[in-house]
Amino acid sequence: MPASPSTARAINDRLALRLLQQQGPLTASQLKQLTGLSRPTVADLVERLTEAGLIETAGESGAQRRGPNARLYGIVADRAHLAALDIRTEGVSVAVSDLLGRVLAEASLPIGGDTDTGPAVEQAVALVERAAKEAGAGGAPPRELVRGWGRLHTVGVGAPGLVDPATGELRDTTGLPEWHRRLVAALQERLPEARVVVENETNLAALAEQREGAARDRDTFVLLWLGAGVGAAVVLDGALRRGASGGAGEIGFLPVPGTTGLPSATDCAGGFHSLVGSAAIVQLAYANGLSAPAGATAAQLVRTAVTDAGRPGAEAFLDALADRLALGVSSVVALLDPGCVVLGGEAGQAGGDELARRVAARVARMSPLSAEVRPSLLGGAAVLRGALLTARDGAQDELFAPSGR
Repeated sequence: MPASPSTARAINDRLALRLLQQQGPLTASQLKQLTGLSRPTVADLVERLTEAGLIETAGESGAQRRGPNARLYGIVADRAHLAALDIRTEGVSVAVSDLLGRVLAEASLPIGGDTDTGPAVEQAVALVERAAKEAGAGGAPPRELVRGWGRLHTVGVGAPGLVDPATGELRDTTGLPEWHRRLVAALQERLPEARVVVENETNLAALAEQREGAARDRDTFVLLWLGAGVGAAVVLDGALRRGASGGAGEIGFLPVPGTTGLPSATDCAGGFHSLVGSAAIVQLAYANGLSAPAGATAAQLVRTAVTDAGRPGAEAFLDALADRLALGVSSVVALLDPGCVVLGGEAGQAGGDELARRVAARVARMSPLSAEVRPSLLGGAAVLRGALLTARDGAQDELFAPSGR
């Protein structure tokens, strides 16, 4: 059954908008060539999208004669502002972008472990509001269709812990500060016209690595997140797999040899987390005689070892860390056969090819299934970038749809 005229128009409009979003400003002739649509159809959709405030004239093409055929059309980037949050145990980071993903403002704030829930939530929300205001202040004069500061279209939030797939809410899990869960509700209350989308931090990091980082050429891979906690994100056939309860990839609870006990339903101590969480990496570095400044983070210690590779302390530490990582990676490979595992987070990025090579060699001895091990290209920044990409996708899906115009 052929599509109705209205459905065909909607399909054509979305196609044109996606091309403009991916490739930047295009002329009507270029849109005609890329879409395969007729010249009158392209002219109609350009008129519709311009009237809807979604595209505008963005200059002229130097390769063509001046006039209507030379006009470049681009998406109205300030049609919507988006925010992304990376919530960590020790603080929060925020970025605000336009509809094309160009970052307009960034800010971060440490929140001490002794800060009460109410003040912590207020500080974090105020940080978002200040960043949104800064982004709006530096842009073009507001127009009727633009949502100004405090009226963000979509807010993407990355947080540790489980996200309920049915409700989209951050679940109450042991070990996470109460302000994490309260913050999401506070954002929705203070920004009532914005849509707040919450996702597990490791899942967002995997999305960013797939779009812009180490897994750009893979539609099936696993990201192993190495941060204060340990997690994994599973991407199969291009789709993120969250599991029945949203807990796919909770590899920190994986029972492994080399720990003092077994994990429990409420505590991952004794699981894989006890071997490769940031605190465990720091202890392992000093136990193997790695020379580094006092108070160095796990990522700094890994980076120091890679720089000093070949020296006894650095060699012993990298080999011991690779031994530990191989336990988790080989388990993932045996169960999922992803073909590629990305060592994510600040520590995974710091290890670079040197650590990835050592882990891959050990996995090759432990598993009959081949798996490439790669270091993260985005490191800890992947969570914030993934949250921004998620917010942009959601906003574009709404704004580019017929109901959004």
